[in-house]
Order: sequence, then C-alpha cells, then structure tokens
Amino acid sequence: MLIANSAIATELKVKVRNIDVGRGGQVIVMVFGEAGFPKDHDQAVFYEARDSLQPVMEFVFEVNMEVLAIKVLHDENKDGTVTKNWTGIYPKEGLGFSNKQKIGLTGPPKYKYSKLSKEQFMGGLDISLLYP
Repeated sequence: MLIANSAIATELKVKVRNIDVGRGGQVIVMVFGEAGFPKDHDQAVFYEARDSLQPVMEFVFEVNMEVLAIKVLHDENKDGTVTKNWTGIYPKEGLGFSNKQKIGLTGPPKYKYSKLSKEQFMGGLDISLLYP
C-alpha cells in the first residue's frame, strides 16, 4: 500500500508580527533545513514572498520535516537579499528568526540555536521582525 507524502505533511503556520508597512517592499518567509541557513536563500525548502503588507501576516506551509529553522525578511527593495547598512555588516531591513534568535556581534544566528522540532512548531509560530 502506498501512502502519499501529503498524508504525513504537517501544517506550519507562521504569524509574522511587527511589520513596518510604511517601509514598503515585501515580506519573505523562508523555511530551512540545516543547509544554507540563514544566508543562502536558494537552499530554503519553502519560500513565500508577499507584497501586500499588513502589520501582522500569516503564512502557511505543508512541511514534511521533523526539524526546521525559519528566517523572515522585510525586503524593502525587493531584491531577495538582506540589504546591509553603511557598515556592510549589519542589516538595514527588518529580520526575524525562529526561536527568537537575532543578529548579534558574531553575525546571524546559527542553525543549532534557531532550529525547532516538529513538536515545537506544530501549534504555530509567532515571529516578530526587528528593525535596526
């Protein structure tokens, strides 16, 4: 007997909060396995961008993953990358990560601190964007 992959998929709801709609652009939610997190957007397992901004937005994905990490980017110039400030190190746009991780002096958060197990993300997640 064959079982379809969708039968084992889990719904992942990501509620993005604190979106500064006055900045324009788009909000992008990326779901990663360990590979590529958080810098290589091409390695995101799921990727959704929306232009119609609201202060709170909800994204829903059907995932077949036991462990994952999430990155949210308020991509103001819609170039698909994190624009840096004058230092070339720190972001100029809003960012949010799973497990309430943040950009720090040592750079972006590491996967091992951002990852969530299926039990942790099954009830849905809230991620607040932080702006410089």
